[in-house]
Amino acid sequence: MNSVEWLETLISFDTTSRHSNMGLVRAIQAQLAPYSALSTRVTYDTSKEKANLFITIPAADGNFKKNGLILSGHMDVVPVDGQAWATDPFKAVVTADRVYGRGACDMKGFIAVVLALVPHFLQQSLKNPLHFAFTYDEEVGGLGVPGLIADFQQAGFQPAACIVGEPTDMHIVVAHKGISTFRCRIKGRAAHSSLTPQGCNAIEHAAQFITWIRGLAEQFKQQGPFDDAYDVSFSTITTNKIQGGTALNIIPDGCEFAFELRHLPEVSVTNVVAQIQNYAKEVLLPQMKKEFSDAMIEIVPICGVPEFASTADFTKLAEVLQEHTKKQQKVSYATEAGFFQQAGIPTLICGPGNIAQAHRADEFILLEQMRLCERVLGAIGK
Repeated sequence: MNSVEWLETLISFDTTSRHSNMGLVRAIQAQLAPYSALSTRVTYDTSKEKANLFITIPAADGNFKKNGLILSGHMDVVPVDGQAWATDPFKAVVTADRVYGRGACDMKGFIAVVLALVPHFLQQSLKNPLHFAFTYDEEVGGLGVPGLIADFQQAGFQPAACIVGEPTDMHIVVAHKGISTFRCRIKGRAAHSSLTPQGCNAIEHAAQFITWIRGLAEQFKQQGPFDDAYDVSFSTITTNKIQGGTALNIIPDGCEFAFELRHLPEVSVTNVVAQIQNYAKEVLLPQMKKEFSDAMIEIVPICGVPEFASTADFTKLAEVLQEHTKKQQKVSYATEAGFFQQAGIPTLICGPGNIAQAHRADEFILLEQMRLCERVLGAIGK
């Protein structure tokens, strides 16, 4: 199949992160089964309902473990709930210049190109092996990729480099921010709203906490550190979900909110979280305990995606990329690149499509971008 046919197939599977991706995994395996030279490793989540694929094309001398290049992409997509699509999001629509469908840009377009190039790669006399790393649950915190990396490392694979094919308009991305998300639970005491002093209002104390976190975010905005290579040049903290209360005439005994830190690589998550924890413990909680001795504040991590700053030496790999992609940049969105980098694998981000098209209704990828990706990756295989 060519890359567009592959993309039509990939889009037809609803791999929204809340669903199993096993239908797509099996479809890829079935299509690649005739290529006996390929080797495949599968790593599952605990439910066995989701899996990563790690596929290897060996070098001409039979080496399939040392000094290989990884081409990496995630198979899951974000939901379409509440979005007004003009067409069925899980049925690809191909026009003269683009392909519409959920995941077309983020990032099944890249995976489609990689899979379409399998016959080309097999015809080359590869000096080093080539690996495809297709993961699950990237969109909900990069949950799949750590297991994939641990598995191939335990099996003795020693990749020399990785390209994560997130949509970058085929420019090279050398750094992105890290993401850490947290859930905060506030426990107060319920009371009739006419007897306010008998209660401990969890919502109001949560509001005070959120306001303080907003102040911390303002410090980053005003004081930095800054890196103007990013579209947002400073680290950000935002509270994006909140719930609490049962009725208008009841002092709420519980409130829960979630906040997100997106930080520059040079900012320590540990230090930021320590500041937040210290405020909760040393300032807010003592105030609450004056009203209710059993008051509690609990802050728990939800998920985290590590920051990424490339250590790849821009030699042959970068030269091939830069023949086609002259621009290097840093981005505020996160990818799986940081996981590979932390595993000691020099990594770059470069893939077809524009991130502005991701996660939105009528998501699409330009065919021109897919063709450029084919030329770039095809050159790597020579």
